[in-house]
Amino acid sequence: MTPTATRPALRPRIGLSGKLLFLTILFVMVAEILIYVPSIANFRLNWLNDRLAAAHTAALVLDAAPSGTVPESLAKQILSSIGARAVAMKMGTQRRLLAANDVPSRIEQDIDMRNVPWWGAIMDAFDTMLFSAPDDVLRLVGPAPMAEGQFIEIVLDEAPLRKAMLVFSGNILLLSLVISGVTATLVFFALHYLLVRPMRRLTENMITFRADPENPARIIAESGRGDEIGTAEEELAAMQRDLASMLHQKSRLAALGLAVSKINHDLRNLLASAQLFSDQLSTLPDPKVQRFAPKLMRALERAIAFCQSTLSYGAAQEPPPDRKTLEVGPLIEEVHEALGLSLDVPIRWIVSVERGLTMEADHDQMFRVLVNVARNAVQALDARGVRDPARDQIRITGRREGSVVVIEVSDTGPGVSERARDHMFQAFQGSTRAGGVGLGLAIAAELVRAHGGEIRLVPGTIGATFSITIPDRAVDLNSRRGERVRA
Repeated sequence: MTPTATRPALRPRIGLSGKLLFLTILFVMVAEILIYVPSIANFRLNWLNDRLAAAHTAALVLDAAPSGTVPESLAKQILSSIGARAVAMKMGTQRRLLAANDVPSRIEQDIDMRNVPWWGAIMDAFDTMLFSAPDDVLRLVGPAPMAEGQFIEIVLDEAPLRKAMLVFSGNILLLSLVISGVTATLVFFALHYLLVRPMRRLTENMITFRADPENPARIIAESGRGDEIGTAEEELAAMQRDLASMLHQKSRLAALGLAVSKINHDLRNLLASAQLFSDQLSTLPDPKVQRFAPKLMRALERAIAFCQSTLSYGAAQEPPPDRKTLEVGPLIEEVHEALGLSLDVPIRWIVSVERGLTMEADHDQMFRVLVNVARNAVQALDARGVRDPARDQIRITGRREGSVVVIEVSDTGPGVSERARDHMFQAFQGSTRAGGVGLGLAIAAELVRAHGGEIRLVPGTIGATFSITIPDRAVDLNSRRGERVRA
């Protein structure tokens, strides 16, 4: 029994929604901390200023007493009401103690409210909350309310200040949690609707499409959004359509290869039998038989040699061209006879080739190139239905331009559609008629490139015109075109 490979255990993952919620709460808390730091410093300053304001009022009462003294019990009540142990005021050059009760011998901190920098206020606030002792006492100095006074000072315990600051911090923390929760919830639902849910739809579609990429029903349906998510949906849909089309073409190619492997053996036997019969025909004395028998034998030889490579284009390896000097005129006449256009077919065959034009090329391969291109022209004319000799014609021209030979094959058919132009020379994609597989031009393009040449569709002509350029040797046609433009 073969042991099966066990898949590694999946690690628990936090989804995009959970991460979004966590980050939202985190960022809101960070914002609250940034707000809390100056807020607690400002709260401490306000608390101290309130004590100074109360001390101002007490100083007015104490200073207005007859003979400048108040009963000790009243002084204690006044100091208790403002939370201070002593109140003093400097008037002119004199410093006067207005009231005192249980003043300690040691003061832990002096605070001058007349000059408090913001960074100092923040540092002092956290020092009070974190490091002050319950029995610490501080001296607070502020401006005096009377015109002749210079400042007022009070001595008070730091514990009430610390307690008030802790209560304020707790309230801020509770408020921050409430604000964070509400904000995180609103942001979560907004982003979940705008971002997470569309992203989840995209990922689910990717998983579904991966399971069956050739099924067109698995292609994502575009929502029509105008933002980045909509663009992602459009691009994903286009990519899925292209991939499905490519896989469909691959399936067709695989099916064609399977069919070729099945019929190839019998097809070669049938062609071999036909070749034997043609050998016997060549022995007959009839002049017409003697004329056509060699051509029939050559056609059968080409069929035997090319049947596999033509039908199984994707797997065939064309041999390198055996380049020899050949005459273009007789080659075109062979193409004419191979297409059967000389047997009273109502299509005008017009040849305009320079007298004595020759080219350096492989005879059989150039024959295949011209047959494929010309057969496409015949099929384009047949697509119209009834043939009209006055309208339907195929024209072949040939000329030499320096070290290259240019052959043009044109017809008066309906032309090439825009869809076919995009995949003109690609196998199984460039067919211009129903039922075609698009191999003819693909084979022709491959053979022309093997000669170092170029085949292209000439724009702006009636019907379709294909230009075939074959150099006498492997020259750079792009360089040649550049020289011609400069000239």
